[in-house]
Amino acid sequence: MPKTSKAEAAETISDQGFEGHYTELDTGYTIGFEAYTADADLTEFFKGLPDDRCQCPHWGYVFKGKVTYKTADGDETFTTGDAYHVGPGHTPVIYKDTELVEFSPTEELQQTIDVVMKNMKAAG
Repeated sequence: MPKTSKAEAAETISDQGFEGHYTELDTGYTIGFEAYTADADLTEFFKGLPDDRCQCPHWGYVFKGKVTYKTADGDETFTTGDAYHVGPGHTPVIYKDTELVEFSPTEELQQTIDVVMKNMKAAG
């Protein structure tokens, strides 16, 4: 049975206000442990995806803090202790001092990350 932990994560990504630890499991899913030290509306980084929104579904749990997902149907906020699912067609707003774990289909996640990273580099 595949498993991972934040300490065992295969990949770590750090940027100003963000740290993520990720492992791709052989199940076709990636688990990401994420921590935010600054507020961030990430909407601008999804430009170029269909409807300029993330098309990858995520299942997650908020250990502390809060995260908001903006969708065409409105915003939904999840806070400490909430388990959640967000479907395709969203952009995230993350808040300082938030820690969460997300489970995402690897193929869809990678397509999203490719666009987000390109947009982040262009933003400087």
